[in-house]
Amino acid sequence: MADRSVLLVEDEPLILMDLEFAVTDRGWQPRTASGVRKAMEFLEKDAAIAAAVLDITLKNGENCLPIARELERRRIPYVLHSGELEHYSADMDDLTGERVAKPASAASVVAKALAGLAGDAG
Repeated sequence: MADRSVLLVEDEPLILMDLEFAVTDRGWQPRTASGVRKAMEFLEKDAAIAAAVLDITLKNGENCLPIARELERRRIPYVLHSGELEHYSADMDDLTGERVAKPASAASVVAKALAGLAGDAG
């Protein structure tokens, strides 16, 4: 499945690196971003994105809400992976992504993001 991608949006480099390894271990291609602009660029340019892992709070005071809304519009499954799940804004109450509290193993977070995909062999 090397031609299919998982979008990883995380502003903490070590967590992002762990997620990247977990994605490649499952035979997928990671697409990484630490902010909204780059994540949205990936969504515009990479039709192979099949799932995503989003941190709620991103760099420069951003949050993942615009990315999550676009993923939902495209019916791409995603996981909200955050240490601040209890503090997110009311704007995020209706997001459909599964919530996974930090700390959690990168492998389990990626597995949850890919769980709804037919044909995920990893």
